[in-house]
This record gives sequence, structure tokens and C-alpha cells, in this order.
Amino acid sequence: GKLRLDDQVTIGPQAVKARGARLFLRPGTTARVEDLLQGMIAVSANDAAVALAEHAAQNEASFVMEMNLAAKALGLRQTLFLNATGHDEKGQASTARDLARLTSALIRNFPEYYGWFARKDFTYLDITQHNHNALLWRDSHVDGAKTGQSRAAGHCLSASARRDGMRLIATVLGARD
Repeated sequence: GKLRLDDQVTIGPQAVKARGARLFLRPGTTARVEDLLQGMIAVSANDAAVALAEHAAQNEASFVMEMNLAAKALGLRQTLFLNATGHDEKGQASTARDLARLTSALIRNFPEYYGWFARKDFTYLDITQHNHNALLWRDSHVDGAKTGQSRAAGHCLSASARRDGMRLIATVLGARD
């Protein structure tokens, strides 16, 4: 309830410094919340994640505190967030069960936005990037969820598929590729 999709977010220097996948945001420019969300979802744009965290809670650390409160409220007992991007940080952790629960809550609580997780690509600043969830191309029943990768966690995926009125969620952590 703090953000509207058409809100303008001023991009700060911390967002631009975010490692990993990015939308190539430039400091001092503005971007719509909707574009940052879609970039974060479709292409794991870490610069967008930090920009949104700073906009929503003044700074990333305050946003991470809110993330952990939300995780507890969802019953994620084995999850501790230490940053907004999921990048390696000693002590940050989750489990396949918790990530499956998080995916289920996302689908249940935000059905109007869940279609964004099925986007195969996203274009921002005339740069088109592809979703890392290869299952979107392999099976028409797969309708999204999220990929992630870090040195400590390996390649990770929480995927969702729906067929004949039944939804399945599968979560894989620590894969080599």
C-alpha cells in the first residue's frame, strides 16, 4: 500500500552500484515503479530492486527489516534476508520449502500481477533482456515464478505451472546450471 505503479522513483547511487543483472539505471534519473518491478521480476534487475527498496523504505537496510517481518508473517521459518537482491551475504538464508511458500503467497495475494512472472523478455531504455526461467519456453503450462543465482546458493528456481485446474510449485536450490 505504500507504492503506486505510476510513482516515479529517483535512482540513487547505491542502486546503480548493485552487482549482477541490471536494467542499466542511471543515477539521478527517474523510473516508474511498474517498470522497476517488471525489470526486477523478468530479468532479476538488482539495480531495480535496490531502487525500489530505497524508495519504499528510505534505505535498503530498513526495507530488509520489512522483508524479514513479512517473511515471519508468511511463516517462512528458515528465511533471513540481509539485502534486497539476494546476493551472497554471510547469514542470509532460505530453504526450498520457504521459497515455495513465498511463491504460493505471491500467486494468492497478487493475482493481478502474477502474469508479469511469465514474461519471456522485458525492454527498458531500448535494451531487451530475456527472462532466465527457461521453463517458460519449454512448457506452455509454466506461468512463472523466479530464478536466482549466487556463488553460495548456486542456480535456484521456484517455478509454477497450472494445468487442468491444478497448480504445482517446484523449487530447486543449489543447481550447477
